[in-house]
This record gives sequence, structure tokens and C-alpha cells, in this order.
Amino acid sequence: MINTRQFALGTLAASVMLASQAGAAEITDNEIRIGYLADMSGVYRDPIGPLGLDAIQMAIEDVGGSVAGADIVVFSADDRNSADVGSGIVREWIDERNVDMVTGLVASSVTLAAVRLLEEENRLGLVNGAVSSGVTNESCSPNHIHWVYDTWAMSNGTARAITQEGNPNWYLLSADYSFGHALESDVERVVLENGGSIVGRARHPFPSNDFSSFMLQAQASGADVIALNNAGSDTINAITTAGEFGITQAGQILAGMVLFSTDVRSIGLDAAQGLQFTTAWFYDRDEESRAWAERFRERTGSMPTQVHAGLYSSTLHYLQAVDAIGTDEAQAVREQMAATPVNDIFTRDGYIREDGRMVHDMYLVEVKSPDEAVDEDDLFRLVRTIPAEEAFRPLADSQCRLVNQAN
Repeated sequence: MINTRQFALGTLAASVMLASQAGAAEITDNEIRIGYLADMSGVYRDPIGPLGLDAIQMAIEDVGGSVAGADIVVFSADDRNSADVGSGIVREWIDERNVDMVTGLVASSVTLAAVRLLEEENRLGLVNGAVSSGVTNESCSPNHIHWVYDTWAMSNGTARAITQEGNPNWYLLSADYSFGHALESDVERVVLENGGSIVGRARHPFPSNDFSSFMLQAQASGADVIALNNAGSDTINAITTAGEFGITQAGQILAGMVLFSTDVRSIGLDAAQGLQFTTAWFYDRDEESRAWAERFRERTGSMPTQVHAGLYSSTLHYLQAVDAIGTDEAQAVREQMAATPVNDIFTRDGYIREDGRMVHDMYLVEVKSPDEAVDEDDLFRLVRTIPAEEAFRPLADSQCRLVNQAN
């Protein structure tokens, strides 16, 4: 297997050659056209949704509003968490609006449908919202990059830590669609690898407002840990229901496998305190992150989530790549992005692997108690940093066809 750093150097040489061939004249329509596809009204509205557009606009403003002499145009749409709706929008954007890049891409089912179209038409996709690790594993392509997190990373951080702390018996409650299934599988793998066992499981409809029967089943299982393999309002509703049944007060641990700062704020520190979970980014990571988060809050009235930060970072990196090589051709831009380390408010020394995974540090955090929080946005303490090379699936275990080609 070739070294990832060697791959980056090789792609740098290739991108320089492509840039010299392309020239500024290869900005199609003399515009960089970006499509932002996300859940604007459903379960993922708060952690991603409309405010993701603000994050993209901030990146555009930070490159001066144009790159390589071309204006930047953004389209946005609500995919309603439907693969059919989402793929129809992407098809229209490609056929009628000649979109160069699609970002957002939240529900895994929508994302997997969209990236197939992007590969067929040689457009670029920057996946920020979807969590399924299959996006850069069995469903990888040369036309998309997975930026923020994935189920392998989220389960590897949280499930490993909790199991190793002496909590071996797990109950898995999962959203009944591709994302929930992928997360369930990854959590089970980590628990078993660390000497634990799965004592029960259930899948709930997506989305779901009533978790009463599911929580009673989980409670009756006697599991040390109840893993919530869901996200957004599903996670909020499940944690709220668990609180009503006194599950954590009775000694069972509730593990939110995909949590956002918006979720913790909705639940409240009283109910969420002590909850540990893995995140790709949080706004107290360093001074630069905090300053950017404050800019975002001044603009939107809300602190950004990890996906908002990822949307900013990936869009900025994309635009800088277009500017560097003077073309918006998808393969040339992807190679330039892979040849350039990611250093911004989201990460330090991040890099894009052969499989399209952007590799970066992840963080295990714990929700503070109300007494510890200094203000309404002071939600987490850092438990430990998970180094980039440990955070994501090793290439040695990859099923990605691009990795096989590279070996």
C-alpha cells in the first residue's frame, strides 16, 4: 500500500500539470456554481439546515466573492430527506444550471443517490452532513469527498471509551434507514472488539416522535449502555424519553452516537450533563475556531455546529483549489484539494486520502453540568483528542475501489 503522504505529493504534481493545461479559460460559464442540498425543514434542520448556507456564504466572502476571475453563484434546496427528491434536484442542477459542485448532502440515502449522479456527470460532491462510513468505503468515487465525520469515527471514539471504562453490555437502538444501519454495525464492531457484548437491539421509524416502547425495551434489557444510533430530533426525543423514565438515574448509560451542540442546547444541561460523545469540531477548540464561531453567531444568532464548520472549511478549500489551478473541472480540482493540507478553523494538517476521506483529529467531549457552564454556549469539556490516524477507518480495511487501484 502506498503511503498517504506520498499519494498527496503525487497528486500535487498531477494537479500542477493539469493546471498548466487548463488555464483560466476553463471556468465554465465564467461562474463557479455551487448547489447546497440539505434537509431544510425536517429532523436535521437545526444542526445543519438553512444556517449551512450562511457557512458557505462566509467562505465565499473570505475568498473575496470570486475566484480565478469568476463569480460564485449558490443554489440551495430542501431534499426533504428523500433520495428521490434529492437526486431529482441534483439532476436538474446539472442539466439546467450546470452546477460544478454540490455540498451539504445530509441524509445518507440522499447522499448515496446524489454521488452516483455526480460521478456520472463528472461533477464534484463535498459531503458534510451524511454520517454513513460507506460514503468513502464501498460507495466511494473519484467525484466526492467526505469531510466532517462518519459512523466509523463516531462509534470508534465513543463506544471504545465507554466499553473500556467497564461497561460491556450494550443495547442498540437505531434509526431504520441506511445511516442508522451503518452506525449500528460500526458500534457493534467496536463493542465486540473491546470485549463487550450486544444484549439487545431495536430499530425505530425515521423520523419518530414516540420512543416510549423502545426505551422500555432497552431499560428491561438490563444493558449497561443504551446506544442511540440516530441523530437530530430523533436523538433529542430519545434522550428526553429516557429522562422521563429515569433510565440514567437508575444507572444505565445513555450514549448518543451522533450529537450536535444544538441537540444539547435543546435537551438542556440538566438532562444532558455527563453525556460523552465524539465530535469532529467544537467552537472552543482554539482561539481561531472561537473567533469564527462568534462571527457566525453575529450573522445568524446561533453558534455553529460541527457541520456548519465543515461546510465553511470544505467550501473554502474547494474555492482555493479552483483559484490555484484556474479551472473548475472536477478531477483537476479534486487532485488540487488532495495535494493541499487543510489548515483552517476546522482542523490542522487535515488531508484527503485516496478514498475521498478527509482525515483529521476527532474529539471525545463531555457535556458540562449547569454549575460548570459559564454561559449558554459553554456546553462541553474536552476529554481527549483522537489523533487523525486513529480516528478513521484504516485504508488497510477499505473496500474502496480507488484504494485498490492505488495498490
